[in-house]
Amino acid sequence: MRRIAFINEKGGTCKTTLAVNVAAYLASKKQMRVLLIDLDTQGHAGKSLGLDVRTLEPNVFHWLTDPAISLERCMRPSAVSGLMVLPSYKQMSEFPVTVAQHPRRERLLADRLAQAGSDAFDAVVFDSPPSMGLTTFNILSAATEVVVPVALTYLSLDGCAEVAQTVKDVAERHGRSDLAITRVVPTLYRKTALADEILAKLENYFPGLVTPPLGFNVKVDESQSHGQTIWEYAPWSRGAQMLEVIAEELWATGRRAAVAHVA
Repeated sequence: MRRIAFINEKGGTCKTTLAVNVAAYLASKKQMRVLLIDLDTQGHAGKSLGLDVRTLEPNVFHWLTDPAISLERCMRPSAVSGLMVLPSYKQMSEFPVTVAQHPRRERLLADRLAQAGSDAFDAVVFDSPPSMGLTTFNILSAATEVVVPVALTYLSLDGCAEVAQTVKDVAERHGRSDLAITRVVPTLYRKTALADEILAKLENYFPGLVTPPLGFNVKVDESQSHGQTIWEYAPWSRGAQMLEVIAEELWATGRRAAVAHVA
């Protein structure tokens, strides 16, 4: 089972946009059974799929903190065939304090997924909060693929380097030789000298891992405001074309990894 985490400690990098639309692409275009797990207190992944996350309980917080609550009880169907959602909301802000004394507090997400079994889904996609706290460490401990969205702004490069170091540290601490950044996605691209300079630096720092950039497209924003993916709202749009290229690169990454594992 593929476990794809979209992570950056900075906000406004299009993590949720990518997580939701890539998850929907894998479900609708690749006929995969996909679970999208939202772990951000804002609940934007569920909201982007038309769910009223304020009223949905139990949610991911209850699932992580109460062993008696099953995954089946918390996850919700989306309008996209094959895509289930484990919603989040403000309760996740209490997660670090609630599990502070738990001996496996950094691995609760991985443990709960293992208990739920791996037969129900072909892929799990994680939408992370904009921080490097306990929730994100849980995501890194559970993931097999880390995708880093990077807004093409000056300060984003510094944040990207910190994400890379954190991934390395978690991999070493938990003996996860398989955990690494598999793709870097430049976002909020505009054709400016500064954006192209930052893009070149990313390609130099992450050779072979940088996808084509995701530029501004109003249809992407509109689709979220309607609680739909870009594939439902405007599949003919430039936004859909850009997201499809990125999704296909992420799909190919997993297929190459599977071949290498078999070999």
